[in-house]
Amino acid sequence: MTTDKSGTSRTSGHKNGTSTRSKARKRALDILFEAELRGSDSLATLEERTVDADPPVRDYTKTLVEGVHAHAAMIDSRISECLASGWSLPRTPRVDRSALRIAVFEIDYSDLPDAVAVAEAVHLVSELSTDDSASFVNGVLGSVIATKPSTEAVSREPVAAEPSEDLSSS
Repeated sequence: MTTDKSGTSRTSGHKNGTSTRSKARKRALDILFEAELRGSDSLATLEERTVDADPPVRDYTKTLVEGVHAHAAMIDSRISECLASGWSLPRTPRVDRSALRIAVFEIDYSDLPDAVAVAEAVHLVSELSTDDSASFVNGVLGSVIATKPSTEAVSREPVAAEPSEDLSSS
């Protein structure tokens, strides 16, 4: 139970203020990081970590690892396009790369609000990576969001109507 600024008591719904999805993201980052470090397939590493896992690997962890794996080329391309001049994806710290990959998957391939994906990635790297990682990841993800194809723009465009008799006769 926590108390907000107004003095109202609230139940956070999760232990130590860390959500289930945040824990799943952290576990997904660990798996992606380990797979890259060992030079192994991320799905094989996920499978190894799932067998007799204590605590069990969450479904959202599996969704993230499988999604990053399935869309790896597109995710890495999106990140690379958004890096500052002179930077390359292999040059970024492994933790940052893994967090960026998870966030880009969530931004491009899920219904999660973009701001949540960014905040979670920034939080992960601020705890696990370099002092400059939070601002670096925030900047890259800002560019990823800015260059994201807008599904809203597509759905708001007027749909071409069937030609009416008036148009077809002229």
